[in-house]
Amino acid sequence: MRDWITNRLKEIGETKASLGRALDLPYARVHEVVKGTRELKVTELPIVAQFLKMPLPEFVELYTGVESQTVRRNLMTVPLVSWVSAGQLTEQAPVVDFDEFPPVETAGLPKGNWIALRVSGDSMNKISPPDSIIFVDLDDRELVPNALYVVADEEGHATYKRYRPNENPPFQPASYHDVGPPDIDGAANVIGRVRRSLIDT
Repeated sequence: MRDWITNRLKEIGETKASLGRALDLPYARVHEVVKGTRELKVTELPIVAQFLKMPLPEFVELYTGVESQTVRRNLMTVPLVSWVSAGQLTEQAPVVDFDEFPPVETAGLPKGNWIALRVSGDSMNKISPPDSIIFVDLDDRELVPNALYVVADEEGHATYKRYRPNENPPFQPASYHDVGPPDIDGAANVIGRVRRSLIDT
């Protein structure tokens, strides 16, 4: 398993740190997995497979002894919505028909009311490069310093930023480039907290 993960990370140009963010694990725990001193949990296996762009049935039973069907029961589908629709998901008008949006498959998300969004632009590329898919919990709107959120202005224009309460404005980019903060017209409405970011290639 550890060689498979290490080799696949090299093939797709990803790092253990990025895999850790997908798993919501610190780097030290991912390093233990790669070294073989920590076993992946059943709920973590489909996240790794999704991140590494490899199908579950080819390796799960061979490397872990866990039936792939057991792992697939931990998978869930989340609607991949448009940014226009996301901007309408305020507390005052939270209802959008998600049936028209394509589902994306993921696993290991905690209980919540989830949507997915495709990232465009490089204002958050330290965390989510362009074309990444972020998973947003609409039920989690409590602001926590340095946490990631999708917010919308009063006109319904949504954006993805990091919450920095001591800066002005408090929703800031996290980019390797010189990117300014968003121009939010009026009060910012929190759509939900971003709990996962995956690179989609």
